[in-house]
Amino acid sequence: MNRIDENRPFVPVGIAVLTVSDTRSMEEDRSGATLVERLEKAGHTLIDRAIVKDDIPAIQEKVKAWSRQEDVDVIITTGGTGFTGRDVTPDALEPLFEKTMDGFSAIFHRISYEKIGTSTIQSRATGGVMNATYVFCLPGSPGACKDAWDGILGLQLDYRHMPCNFVEIMPRLDEHLKRGKG
Repeated sequence: MNRIDENRPFVPVGIAVLTVSDTRSMEEDRSGATLVERLEKAGHTLIDRAIVKDDIPAIQEKVKAWSRQEDVDVIITTGGTGFTGRDVTPDALEPLFEKTMDGFSAIFHRISYEKIGTSTIQSRATGGVMNATYVFCLPGSPGACKDAWDGILGLQLDYRHMPCNFVEIMPRLDEHLKRGKG
């Protein structure tokens, strides 16, 4: 099913990591650190890393700015995907998605269910595309970040992954914008 075609070159992508938290500092941010470790080990480029409060305008401002940067291909957020009053990451970002990636949430929950059972239902992990940039919203735990990277993102962000991957369609993510001009 999943395989790496060694005849294809590895293509590094630029990734920004955003931790959404009212309480974490960069030193205490194990989830963000987990993502950075994995993406760099895979050979991708960390473009930026930041922490913002659980605040819709702050989350939107940071993600919008990164999505407009030419060198950012992927934005991964961690935190704020639960159901408490301060968990607002999906609420902030889903309205900005031009396309929602329902399959990301479904596969994330399948992987998570195998590890934590029905507790996975407490996450609103989601993904989508905005400004020709992939955006993934993950829970704020290192385990969830590992599961999402190891089970989905690490594979889909590898150009060698077959039968298909996110990298090979990156040049076409904004073609709907161009279509209206032609």
